[in-house]
Amino acid sequence: MEAPPAASPYSRKNPFLAELTRHDRLTGRGSSKDTRQFVLSLTGSGLTYTPGDSLGVFGRHSPELVEEVITLLGFNGGAAVNNPKGQPTTLRQALLRDYTINRANRKMMATLAECIPQGEQRNRLMGIVDNSDALSEYINTRDYVDILKEFHEARFESPAAFLAQLSPVVPRLYSIASSLQAHPNEAHLCITVVRYETHGRAKKGLASGFFADHSDMFVKNIPIYVQESRTFRLPPDGSTDIIMCGPGVGLAPFRAFLEQRALDGATGRNWLFFGEQRRETDFLYGNELLEYQRAGKLHRLDLAFSRDQSHKIYVQHRMLEQGKELWSWLQSGAYFYVCGDARHMAKDVHQTLIDIAQKEGGLSPEVAADYVNVTLMKTEKRYLRDVY
Repeated sequence: MEAPPAASPYSRKNPFLAELTRHDRLTGRGSSKDTRQFVLSLTGSGLTYTPGDSLGVFGRHSPELVEEVITLLGFNGGAAVNNPKGQPTTLRQALLRDYTINRANRKMMATLAECIPQGEQRNRLMGIVDNSDALSEYINTRDYVDILKEFHEARFESPAAFLAQLSPVVPRLYSIASSLQAHPNEAHLCITVVRYETHGRAKKGLASGFFADHSDMFVKNIPIYVQESRTFRLPPDGSTDIIMCGPGVGLAPFRAFLEQRALDGATGRNWLFFGEQRRETDFLYGNELLEYQRAGKLHRLDLAFSRDQSHKIYVQHRMLEQGKELWSWLQSGAYFYVCGDARHMAKDVHQTLIDIAQKEGGLSPEVAADYVNVTLMKTEKRYLRDVY
């Protein structure tokens, strides 16, 4: 009998430094989004994952942003400091890797007021700090370059005094878009690069900006670990049908599901609802999905491209159109999965399931809601969500 593989020594507290081996643009020319696939090598890490798991990634700030903060502070970037773990490093390295500087926090704002001499700037800052709503609105769109420029009279005693007010960098979790069996020693990520402008300056997401602009190919410099999912899993019985709802990058885990089901020879049917803005430019992994469909591995593919017609069409509209069939699959034991935006899409999809239970199942509003919220989600655990 084979010995079980040794557990990987790498974790959130001790991330593995992975290298980027592929970097592909998934959206086409003319798309309003910049969605890309990043392939990371796990060779030498001992890390393993199952479809449904996420990869935790510690992003790094752009060197330009770090240098601007250091200049505004008036400190030497080579100054000796400690990182959040108490290990010696330089101010430059700490700002690059360890502390969040692309988003401000409340703690810093209160301390900043104490670092400004009495006068107009201090009074203005105190007016913001003393009003919780105003403070939330203020820090929501600003980074520390914006703030240090606006309150340029602020002076910190030392680099350590500044760092003490910052929040440590927290990992960004990305649903893994691959099956480890299909891609040994690799993890594929599907990421939309976040770019925006506020207060006259271009800004970007910490992790997505790091991947897109500052992660060199074939260099072990991307700190990662595997975040195991306790519930977002394929059915244990491969003959079970599955319905997947993943607009945009919410498609990621379902690409992994399809790869795994194909490898396992699962006999259950696969149904995918996918949505994005335009078919021509935003059909993520479109050729792969169509090939699965041609090969009989993707039994139903319902697409919702919101901008391809005068009125917006989203995945929940496609679900309603196919309500009778969807209800039939659920009644036959299918699992229902949703991945993506929790605030809007997942809520709409959830309500649509209840509406379908009412219409196609002939249930009252209360009984339909109970069927979705209790029976499917809690009792039978056939409605599973990976939302953020």
